[in-house]
Amino acid sequence: MKQFTTHTLPRILAIVSLVWASAAQADETCMSPYMAKIVGQEDVVYVWTLGEEGLGDEQDKLVTIDVNPSSPDYGKVIHTLSVGGRNEAHHSGFTDDRNYLWAGGLDSNKIFIFDVHTDPAKPSLFKTIDNFEQASGGVVGPHTFYALAGKIMVTGLSNSADHGGRTAMVEYSNTGDYVATHWHPTDQDLRGATKSGKYADGYGYDVRALPRRNAMFTSSFTGWTNYMMDFGTMLGDPEAMKRFGNTAIKWNLHTRQPEKIFDMPGAPLEIRCAWQPNHNYCFTTTALTSQIWLMYEDESGEWQAKAVGDIGDPSKVPLPVDISITSDDNGLWVQTFMDGKARYFDVSDPFNPKQTYEKVIGAQLNMISQSWDGKRAYFTSSLLDNWDKKGEADEQFFKAYTWNGKQLELEFMVDFKAEKLGSAHQMRFGAYGLYGLPRPWEKPANASAGKAASTDAAN
Repeated sequence: MKQFTTHTLPRILAIVSLVWASAAQADETCMSPYMAKIVGQEDVVYVWTLGEEGLGDEQDKLVTIDVNPSSPDYGKVIHTLSVGGRNEAHHSGFTDDRNYLWAGGLDSNKIFIFDVHTDPAKPSLFKTIDNFEQASGGVVGPHTFYALAGKIMVTGLSNSADHGGRTAMVEYSNTGDYVATHWHPTDQDLRGATKSGKYADGYGYDVRALPRRNAMFTSSFTGWTNYMMDFGTMLGDPEAMKRFGNTAIKWNLHTRQPEKIFDMPGAPLEIRCAWQPNHNYCFTTTALTSQIWLMYEDESGEWQAKAVGDIGDPSKVPLPVDISITSDDNGLWVQTFMDGKARYFDVSDPFNPKQTYEKVIGAQLNMISQSWDGKRAYFTSSLLDNWDKKGEADEQFFKAYTWNGKQLELEFMVDFKAEKLGSAHQMRFGAYGLYGLPRPWEKPANASAGKAASTDAAN
């Protein structure tokens, strides 16, 4: 416990208590347990968007969409903020206080930090980090931005030495000051970790934490050479297909030291950990082998990993991408890029997932953001600029659905090509009340009225 300061422990306990306090909370279920949470209806969704050549201003941008049904602007784009050029815009994530949204470019290695608390409807660019590679000691491809206590952990996808999959996590302060680099273990340098099988490839992708178990987990993908290659060309290149990660790692959350390396063939991608306090496990899926994997703590307190289910027909490589666990840990959404399907699995028994529903969302499909109460799900389409489909199949959209536990019903969509916005990638929720601000359309008579009007969307 020496890693906790006298002021850190109460903060963590308070945040954890917020996480478990109410099953009626509405927030993305993939968020960090260190984060402030939205209670009630989300007001806006921020979509980190790739610029497309010949479309609009051709720049990467943060697109803000109104998603509150009570708003007169419901279903509309209410703000865009372009950042200059095309950086291979990919993932984004909030700081623990939710004041800032970090977003990265896999190609340029730039990180854009947006102020979303001053005016949630109109984010502003607070800071640009343009020395990520230099500050980190050679990490490239900033991918996941994950909130810890007063810090942001950024996963890399590659390195500047050979542009392969060997990489690290890079730690920053909330406002963008470099803290440390944590390289993934390899056979040449296990960094104190033990191997559960034959692999220690040093690859990275996503990161998630279970603070109550002092555990942090990372997955693996591929390096710059592959993710910046045309998808069809890559699939036909035997050497390129060898350059995918086959591991997941359990880390000591407090010390940032890797402890155990799991064999997980086929490029495990997004990690989603259980929320209930007696559930000590996390799910991931493998892109190339189309399997659901479970990392779990056994009865002796040892962490293990095993494949627990298939996604569609693995022989057809549906390419599972984003996943989302429900807040009660009973359901898991799995999106597959190639067939554009959202699949729902009953994971009430995490060792035996059972698919109970599927729906085609579009010609291609990538991300899902699911509300904490399970009633709403939002989907976007873009995977990577060089991997998205061609021609008419290159649909680019934001779609909002309601979920009644049995089927998805479309509420509205935004066609990102028709709006000349670009390729829609990752989403994050926003709410006025989180910052003590009234919803603009409610126009309270005074400040106290405004505060009262927004309590259902604030901590």
